[in-house]
Amino acid sequence: MENDKRPMPVCEIMGVNIAVTDMEKTVRCVEEHLEDWRGEYICVANVHTTVTAHDDPTYLEVQNGAVLALPDGGPLSQYSRRKGFVDAARVTGPDLMKEMLRESAQKHYRHYFYGSTPETLDILRRTITENYPGALIAGMFSPPFRPLTPAEDAAAVAAINEAHPDFVWVGLGAPKQERWMAHHQGAVHALMIGVGAAFDYEAGNIRRAPLWMQRCNLEWLYRLLQDPRRLFMRYFVTNAKFLWWTWRH
Repeated sequence: MENDKRPMPVCEIMGVNIAVTDMEKTVRCVEEHLEDWRGEYICVANVHTTVTAHDDPTYLEVQNGAVLALPDGGPLSQYSRRKGFVDAARVTGPDLMKEMLRESAQKHYRHYFYGSTPETLDILRRTITENYPGALIAGMFSPPFRPLTPAEDAAAVAAINEAHPDFVWVGLGAPKQERWMAHHQGAVHALMIGVGAAFDYEAGNIRRAPLWMQRCNLEWLYRLLQDPRRLFMRYFVTNAKFLWWTWRH
């Protein structure tokens, strides 16, 4: 479904409308549209989510229903540049969360964190308090690893809205977090942003790749080396499909 609320150009990649942007433009755009975007969501797209959307029309609709689908994966911004969008740059979920936490000292933003485990959220609370003075934690919730009942889900949404956050950071992993945000579009009275493993990065549970690997679009390889059993098939299959598609196009 085409979203008419997008404030910046997009490059269509495997059917997904990837925003043509960089970190500074994204931060300014979010700040400018924050009030209008309450109840909306932002997807942070990579090769895995883009290939998944290409193969699943329902997930493609979720991705394109977002106000922004940001190029978290370096190959996405690289493809955009090859298509003539020379200023396209990578905008990762963990880095965007950091930027908005930093901005909170001046903007007084309220943040809600939905996902991960209670233990990780406890560590995350401490690290945010120490590293981002002025960032207000409106609330945190670690949902069970089973589907919530309708009553449980309604209670979780009510708790979020009663906390009056500006941002709801959703760390459920793809594609679950994007489907959760799309399902709650309009019901959650804040801007929802799916950030994958950002909670674990910020809490120190997972180490981020060195900057040189990030710049060379090799962060996926660093993550694969940390968790090969879980990630090998995911990266092998989706990366191969993406390379084949980009070669054909």
